[in-house]
Amino acid sequence: MAEVQSSSAEASSSSLVMRGSEAYSLGKALGAGSFGSVTLAQVVETKETVAIKQVLQDPRYKNRELDIMKLLRHPNVVELRDFYYTPVAAEQQRTGSHGEKASNLNVVMEYIPETVYRVVKGYTRQQRMLPMVLVKLYVYQICRGVAHLHALGICHRDIKPQNLLVDPKRHVLKICDFGSAKILKPGECSVSYICSRYYRAPELMLGATEYTTAIDIWSIGCVMGEIMLGRPLFPGTTSVDQLVKIIQTMGTPTRDQMSSMNPNYTEFRFPEVKPRQWTKIFPEGSGVCSEALGLLTGLLAYEPEKRLPLHDALAHEFFDELRDPSTRLPGDVAMPVLADFNHEEICNASTAVRPKLIAWKAAEARRAEADE
Repeated sequence: MAEVQSSSAEASSSSLVMRGSEAYSLGKALGAGSFGSVTLAQVVETKETVAIKQVLQDPRYKNRELDIMKLLRHPNVVELRDFYYTPVAAEQQRTGSHGEKASNLNVVMEYIPETVYRVVKGYTRQQRMLPMVLVKLYVYQICRGVAHLHALGICHRDIKPQNLLVDPKRHVLKICDFGSAKILKPGECSVSYICSRYYRAPELMLGATEYTTAIDIWSIGCVMGEIMLGRPLFPGTTSVDQLVKIIQTMGTPTRDQMSSMNPNYTEFRFPEVKPRQWTKIFPEGSGVCSEALGLLTGLLAYEPEKRLPLHDALAHEFFDELRDPSTRLPGDVAMPVLADFNHEEICNASTAVRPKLIAWKAAEARRAEADE
């Protein structure tokens, strides 16, 4: 794709970007870090608000994040709208082996104004807990979106509240930031120092390099615990302390569990700690039901292969309230569409839960027709 230049046709050169017949009016910065920057923008022709993530593109490498986003199309994954390249400053310039010069890759995505992190923080500042119906709705949508990734062999590798976008009006959730995502292949090694600390699966802290997409399932369990508690479930200050925090809650893993997480880990020097009961962590009066604790237990298993498959998680009894047509969200907001499952989603569920998903899809479709 050819590079595009900023234009001053309708605004200053720093605020308007032309890409062929498309033009983007750039607005305020939404965030910046080692990954690059994210800017609010508007499509000039349609007035649609979008977010543009800009990263330095080294000509020696392909951009894995862009390649992965091109594969994704799902109601609970942020949508890639466009991408284009712009020149970089001289001090950032790099040259590849064939003389190509570095450029800025600009990834245009749909804009969603909130994150699960900010929503939960807003409630905790008011000394309130997120309503349980929203906990169910958010966790369900996380499971469904990540299940889509896993069906394609993609591991997100950085599931955390900051990477979960939320439309505060409709409470639709979408997974974003695929900068750490990777298509995992059996027998292929990957770096173990991945995923933000609070949400890092124990096998990663044990140095596993042939891990699976189950590391995302552990992360979802950590996010679920956090939005029910109003604070991180395992708030380790270092990688070692993170593992200690997990063991203090989950108990000391057995040798078989250790082998399941990383068969090459030979040091087994953890003190004997009994697991805490979830009811001690989520006391009576917190609104956390037994179904929630059952799902949490399924997500946070030491053994990666025993963590609950996400397509099966969609049929978990914890989400039964979402299937009730009379359920309303805070502010008397109607439930968003949740059961428009595609063929792959149905087929990837186990035979035991597949009928439940099919029945839910049919019931939701009938209600939509009645409403019309």
